[in-house]
Order: sequence, then C-alpha cells, then structure tokens
Amino acid sequence: GKVRRIFRTTFSLSITRGGLSQIADRVAKALAPTYDALVEQVQSAPVVAADETGWKVGGHLQWLWVFVTPKVTVYRIMEGRGFEEARTVLGADFDGTLVRDGWGPYRKFELATHQTCIGGHLIHRCKQNLETAQAGAARLPHAVLRIFQRALRLRDHWVEHPPTAHGRVTHVGIITTAMDRFLTWRPTDDENRKLVKHLLNERAALFTFLKDPSVPASNHWAEQAVRPAVVTRKIWGGNRTWDGAETQWILATTFRTCDQQAVDP
Repeated sequence: GKVRRIFRTTFSLSITRGGLSQIADRVAKALAPTYDALVEQVQSAPVVAADETGWKVGGHLQWLWVFVTPKVTVYRIMEGRGFEEARTVLGADFDGTLVRDGWGPYRKFELATHQTCIGGHLIHRCKQNLETAQAGAARLPHAVLRIFQRALRLRDHWVEHPPTAHGRVTHVGIITTAMDRFLTWRPTDDENRKLVKHLLNERAALFTFLKDPSVPASNHWAEQAVRPAVVTRKIWGGNRTWDGAETQWILATTFRTCDQQAVDP
C-alpha cells in the first residue's frame, strides 16, 4: 500500500497492490534457477554459518532459516526447526565447517566440523551465571570465561603474528586441556550444572576457530543476516501464503547476496 501511494504521488502512476504482488512473484520465478545455484554454492562451501528465527505464514508460526558464507546468503522459510529442515538446504552429507549456536539438531551433521558460538552465546551465558552466582558458585563461570577470553586474545594475536603449525597445535592443546579440567567438575549449583553439561555436548566444537583461522568464533554472519528479516517481521508480521513466502526467501536471498558481492541487483 505504501509503495502504491509513492508511485501515485511521486510519479502519477497508478498501480494496484495485487499488481505489485504479481510483479514480485514473476521476478522470483525468474530468479528461481539463480536461487538453486546459490544453494549449491552453500552446500559446497568450506565454512557456513547458520541460524533460524520465528516467522509467520498465514498467521501460523514457522521458521526462517539463514545459511551464510562470505559471498552467499540463502534464506528459506520452513515449517520446523530441526535437522530435517536444515538438511534441505545444507544437504545431509555437508562436510564443511558449520558455525552455529548450541541448538542440538545442528550436531546431527556428523560429517561436518563444528564451531559453536563463543563470542556471543557462551560468553554471554557465563556472564549471566555470574549475575546470580552465590559465593563459590561464581568460580566455575569465571574460570570458563577466562579460558574463552584467552582463546579470543590468542586468535587476535595470531592475525599479526601467525604461529607455526606446531605452535598452533600446542596452544590449542593447552587451552583445550584447561577447559577439560573444569568439565570434570560436578557443580551443585543448577545453572553451573547446565553450563557444564552444555560445554560437554559442545566440547569438540569449542575451539575450531583456533585450529582454522578461516572459521569465525561466533555465528555473527548468520545473526547479521537474520537482523533485517527481524525488522521486516516487526513491520508486517510475515507472509499470508506459502507462495508469498517462497517469493520472500528468493528475493531476500538474491538481494542479500548481491550486497555481499557488491553487485547491482
């Protein structure tokens, strides 16, 4: 409706809401082969960040997924939030590095190397535990937080002073061993117990970013791609139909990827 008014008042052109919708649908259909090609690029990418957020289609809760590489972003709106949905884009045999938060279904990509979100989720979780920790209960989140911060400082130091292959393996081993010492603890505090359990589940995905400098320590690529979709959701809620949802994810994918590649849409 707003676009319709802009065309009428600025250009003296009359166009209907339905006409605008049909235009968007036709563009999406023309871009469908491009979308499929971008999905294939994500499936073969060495590093992919993933995230998901709630989305409405016809007033019912669905999920908007995003899969991001340095050059490509793919959106897809799907009914669920599990492994079956994720593999429709990534493929069940994805064998690159998957950067994600701690959501359990991501771990089912057994051929992939994993990096869980350190820079945002886990550090934030440690700080949350410290806000409510009583007396000795603060020791564990403090210690885990120090290890993560030490790992991030080491990553930043290596940008200007790249280590030898042996030096990298040695430092990663030292940090991993330091974390393992705390993962043997059996805390009585409920929040600390949950933290240790989560870290044990994510142990193999904690320090991949130190082993491979091309891997980020957080899934900020995906979170940044989700952000404009969240703004859109606040403005008009979602899509009325699944046809409209498909148009949405194809156009969003194309425009976001064009922006990444500095290409005029």
